[in-house]
Amino acid sequence: MNLELVAIARIAKPRGLKGEVVAEVLTDFPERFEGLENVTGVLPDGSRTRLKIEEHWFQKGRIVLKFSGHDTIESVEELREAEICIAESDAVRLESDEYFDWQLIDCEVVTIEGEAVGSVTSVMRTGGTEVLEVKGADKDFMIPFAGSICTEIDVEKKRIVIDAPEGLLEF
Repeated sequence: MNLELVAIARIAKPRGLKGEVVAEVLTDFPERFEGLENVTGVLPDGSRTRLKIEEHWFQKGRIVLKFSGHDTIESVEELREAEICIAESDAVRLESDEYFDWQLIDCEVVTIEGEAVGSVTSVMRTGGTEVLEVKGADKDFMIPFAGSICTEIDVEKKRIVIDAPEGLLEF
């Protein structure tokens, strides 16, 4: 089980008496749960467990999951805060100019002049253009993830080149 994994949900708590759990959806493609059976649970301590999804349904913006062999509240309590993951190779294929957040995290950000800016720590969804949160040596930056600013993105090399407009990298 040494696969590279992608989290698609995080278990919040047990639900009901039959071993169901309520989970936050972490994927932009919730339809991927249709037909999905085998997943990996990554527990808070980093250990992994294989899980088989018996049933699922969406409720109030979250997903309810029922796993085979987990039929009581006690049996799923150990899964609290676990991430439900799939193999990276099973992730939804994106267009060439689209990226998963996990692909952008830890990318080195540099200016077109080669100046180091920092490293991407998270991606904020604002309803419009996403914003990269970048931790620099002395300060943090909020960089719009727009084609006019992020001119080169190489997730394989973990590098993003930006053409920063005036004032973007100043206090």
